[in-house]
Amino acid sequence: MASDAAHSQPAALAGLRVLDLSGPLGQYCGKMFADMGADVILIEPPQGAATRREPPFIDDEPGVERSLSFAYFNTSKRGVTLDLDCAQGQALFRRLAATADLVLETEKPGVMARRGLTHAELTALRPMLVMTSITPFGQTGPYANYEAEDLIALAMGGLLYLGGYPDIAPSRVYGNQACLGASMFGAVASMLALTEAEASGEGQHVDVSMQECVVMALETAVQYYDLEGTIRKRYAGQQRFAGTGVFPCKDGYVYMMAGGIGANKFWALSVQWLLDEKLPGVERLHGEQWTRVDYLLTGEAKRIFAEVFAPFALTRTKAELYHEGQRRRIPLAPINTPADMLASPQLRHRGYFIEVAHALRGRPLLMPGAPYRLSRTPWRVGRPAPQLGEHNAEVLGEIGVVRDELESLRSRGVI
Repeated sequence: MASDAAHSQPAALAGLRVLDLSGPLGQYCGKMFADMGADVILIEPPQGAATRREPPFIDDEPGVERSLSFAYFNTSKRGVTLDLDCAQGQALFRRLAATADLVLETEKPGVMARRGLTHAELTALRPMLVMTSITPFGQTGPYANYEAEDLIALAMGGLLYLGGYPDIAPSRVYGNQACLGASMFGAVASMLALTEAEASGEGQHVDVSMQECVVMALETAVQYYDLEGTIRKRYAGQQRFAGTGVFPCKDGYVYMMAGGIGANKFWALSVQWLLDEKLPGVERLHGEQWTRVDYLLTGEAKRIFAEVFAPFALTRTKAELYHEGQRRRIPLAPINTPADMLASPQLRHRGYFIEVAHALRGRPLLMPGAPYRLSRTPWRVGRPAPQLGEHNAEVLGEIGVVRDELESLRSRGVI
C-alpha cells in the first residue's frame, strides 16, 4: 500500500466518479482511473463477475474471493452488485449514472440498448456523462457482434503472425496483451472525452475496438507491405543478422544487437571487445564484408559470429555480459525471468512492487505498481479489490437507498 506521505497528497483524479461495468477488456482501464484517485464503482451481477473466477487462485483453490487476477485488476475500486437485466436494477443504475462522469462497459453491441442504458438515454439524466464501450471489433461493422477474446484479437489484428518461432505455428504472448492494450487506449480516449466534456458541458460515446488497438502494435509491418510488398516474419530464437539475436549464457540468455540495420556503429565496438578477451577465431570477424548488411544476413556470417561469441557468452552470467556491454556502449540486455524482476536493484530502488492486503491471506500480496510518477498527485492503491457486494450499503446509500430497501432488493436478487 502507499506510504502515509503519499496518502497526504491530493490524487490526480479525485472528484471523478466512474461506473465500471467492464470485464476482461476494460477492468485495467477502471483500475488506472481508481489508482489515480477517481471513485471507481465496480458493478457486478449478484453472482459476481466472471473475472472473479479467473485463475490463478490463492493456494490454487477456486473461489469468488480467491482470484489473484481479480485482486490485481480491481484495486482501489468500491464494489456493488446489481442485476442490470431487471427493471429495478436498471432503475438503480440510472440513479447512479446521474452522479457519474464516466461509464465503462464491455457488453456486446446492443446489450446496453436492450436494457435502456445507452449513452443517449443516460445523458438525458446527466449531459456531461461519457460512456466508453470497449469491445472486440467496435460498435459497427460486419464483425461487431462476433465473439472474441484475447487470442482472437491478437490473430485478427495481425500481431499473432509476428509472435513466436519461424518453424512452428505463431505463439501468443503471455498475459492478455490485447485486452490490456484495449484498456490503455480506452483510458486515454476516456480522458480526452472527459476533458472535452468539462469544457463543453456535453459528454460523448467512446467506441474502442480491441482489434484496432492490436493493429496499432504492428509498428512498421503495414508500411513494409505497402511500400515494398514485404511481409514481416517471425524471428524469435534466430539471429536476424550476424551479431544480433538471442544467445545463451551461464545463467540464462541475453539479447545482443551488434550488427545489422541501425547497428553498424556497434560492430567495431563488439569486435574490439572480443579482441580484448583474446577469443579464438576473432580474426574471422575482420574484413570489408562485415560492414555490409547483405553479408550480415547470410547464414555464413551468422554461423561465424556464433562460433566466436557463443562459447564466450556461456562462460559469463547475464549480469556480467550486461554490465560489460554497458561499459563498452554495446546494446546487450539480459532476458530477465520474473524472479530476476523481483530482485532487480533498479525496481527495488524505485519501490516499483507494492504490498496490497488481502482478506483471505495472512500476508500482503506483492503487485506491480505504476510505471510513472507524478510529483504532486502521486499514484497509489487506495484499497484492496472489493469483496462481492462489499459496498452495497455504502454506495446505494449515497443515492438514497435505505437499509430496509436494501434487504428487499437483496431478497429479490436485484443486488
